[in-house]
Amino acid sequence: MEFNHLSVMANEVVETLVTNLDGIYVDCTLGGGGHSLRIAEKLNPEALIIGIDQDIEAIEAAQLRLSKSICNIKIIHNNFSKLNEILNDCNIDKINGILFDLGVSSHQIDTAQRGFSYINDAPLDMRMNQSQNFTARNVVNDYDEENLYRIFHDYGEERFSNRIAKAIVKARKVKAIDTTAQLVDIIEKVVPAANKKFGHPAKRVFQAIRIEVNNELGILETAINNAVSHLKIGGRIAIITFHSLEDRIVKATFKKLATDCICPKNFPVCVCNHKAEIKILGKQITATGEELTKNPRAKSAKLRFAEKIR
Repeated sequence: MEFNHLSVMANEVVETLVTNLDGIYVDCTLGGGGHSLRIAEKLNPEALIIGIDQDIEAIEAAQLRLSKSICNIKIIHNNFSKLNEILNDCNIDKINGILFDLGVSSHQIDTAQRGFSYINDAPLDMRMNQSQNFTARNVVNDYDEENLYRIFHDYGEERFSNRIAKAIVKARKVKAIDTTAQLVDIIEKVVPAANKKFGHPAKRVFQAIRIEVNNELGILETAINNAVSHLKIGGRIAIITFHSLEDRIVKATFKKLATDCICPKNFPVCVCNHKAEIKILGKQITATGEELTKNPRAKSAKLRFAEKIR
């Protein structure tokens, strides 16, 4: 299957992220290589792009797409949570720019057998890294009711989390829940029909399970801090998010990194000695109307930039 994924706000990313045409850039979520290709088109032959992805199908697609780039390309099959180790293995300490394009790719959603979609029937999987053993089936069949409620509520912001968790536990006592269609059927039976006007009743639950399977939020704050620590002075970080949970973490982490003192407000003097490492570059950016006509999935995307200052 061809790897189809439209890179969101690619023009905006390249225009702000690339400050040195001979520099080193890291794409932490390489995907099919769309953003990296646009960056590569702007760089000189001496420049280097390091692309990281945990999805082997994405790696294969990116290798093909970037094969004719004139700058140096190094593609690594790993998770961006291992950024420190990856750069150390490459004998690189400081970089000029780094990009995170968070969430699930269009290819992953549209490839039915990957189990990310609530539209097509498939085994419950949802692994971005297909070499890991832990899948959506483990979450749905092994988590107790309390933990199911927790992830649906916290990661999916699902109004009917309690009701859905109870229904899943009851259903799996009769028969294991192995497929996306089985799970969707359980959800649809307990979500009130009136609520369906807000979208597919399984959307938030599937989002929550995907986040849990891939530990998407658990690694994010540390990954941002690690990324900033490797930026040269004047280097930039760009992060694209697709839902409020990710964006809150990015916004809060940027704010902390851009603040001199982080002591409690009631402290008479600063004792933390924290110094701002970045400055935030403007407000969040969203996709233009023109882009949305070509790629409706960009509707929820938010792009934030920051620059290393010390």
